[in-house]
Amino acid sequence: MVLRQQGVALITALLIVAIATVAAVAMATRQQMDIRRTAGMLHGEQAYAYILGAESWAQVVLARDKRDSKIDTLYENWATQPPVSIVEGGSIIGRIVDLQGRFNVNGLVDNKGVADKDAIARYKRLLRQLDLDDSLAESLADWIDKDINVLFPNGAEDGTYLGVSPPYRAANRPLVDISELRLIKGYEPDIIQKLRPFIAALPEITPLNVNTASAEVLMTVAENMSVADGEAMIAARGEEGFQTVAKFTGLKELSGKKQLTTGKLGVESDWFLMVGEANIGQSRARLASLIQRTSNATLVVRRQREFLEPVVAPVPDQNE
Repeated sequence: MVLRQQGVALITALLIVAIATVAAVAMATRQQMDIRRTAGMLHGEQAYAYILGAESWAQVVLARDKRDSKIDTLYENWATQPPVSIVEGGSIIGRIVDLQGRFNVNGLVDNKGVADKDAIARYKRLLRQLDLDDSLAESLADWIDKDINVLFPNGAEDGTYLGVSPPYRAANRPLVDISELRLIKGYEPDIIQKLRPFIAALPEITPLNVNTASAEVLMTVAENMSVADGEAMIAARGEEGFQTVAKFTGLKELSGKKQLTTGKLGVESDWFLMVGEANIGQSRARLASLIQRTSNATLVVRRQREFLEPVVAPVPDQNE
C-alpha cells in the first residue's frame, strides 16, 4: 500500500513538473514575442521619425536654394543624390525630385476646366515618342475637364465608365495622384509604368522648367522635334542652365518651329517631391512628400507612405 502511494506521489510530482515546464516555456515564448513586437513598434516609430527628419532637411535645402538662386537646375545641391546616412540602429536615404521638370497632366485643361488644345498636342507628342497611342490624350483630358462632352474622336465620359463592372463616373476634376490613371480608358499598368518618369499630377497648372526637363519632355514644346533635338537642348543648357526662357527659345533647334508654348515655360520650380526610406532594425518607413516652395514658405502639401517613385535615382542604361 505504501509503495502504491509512493508511485502515485511520484507520478503527481512528474505531472506537476511537466505542467510547470510547459507553462514556463509558453511564458518565455510569449515574452520573446512581446519583446520582438515591442522592438518592432519602437523601431517603426523611430524610422518614421527619421524620415520626417529627412523631409525637414528637404524643406531647408529648398528654402535655402530659393534664397540663393533665381533658377533651378539639376546641378544644384537639392538635386544631388545624397549618400546613405548611417544613424543609430540603421540608415536613411532619400532624394528630391523636381516635378516641374515633368509634363503636368493636369495642365491638359485650363483654369476654367476647359480642354487646352495646345497642351493636348504637346502630350500627344510625348505619347508618340514613348511609342504609346496618342488617343490616350483625349481620354485623360475628358477625365479632367469639367464638362460631360466627349472629346472627338477618342475621348471618354460617363457613358464609357458606366458600362464597366463595377460602373463609375468620370471624375471631371484634376488628378490628385498619377495612380488615378488606372481608372481612365486605355491606361493599362504597363502604360502607366512607362509614362511615370515623364509626367506629374500637380494641384495647379504649372510652367515646364526647361532646366530640369528630360529630352523626351523638352521635345514636346514644339512640333516636328525628336529626342535628339531634346538632347541637343540639354547639352546647350549645360550645368549653368538657361537664365531666362528667352535664352531657351532662342536655340537653333526651335528656330521656325510651330506651336512653341513660350508662355508655359520657366527656368525655376515651385513643386518638388521628396522620397525617402529609413531602415531601423527590422522595421522600414517610406515617405513621399509633395512640397510646394513659395517666396514666403516651403510647405508639405501631401504625404504618402507607399509610392512607386525610386528612392535612389535611376541610372541610365548605357546600352540605350
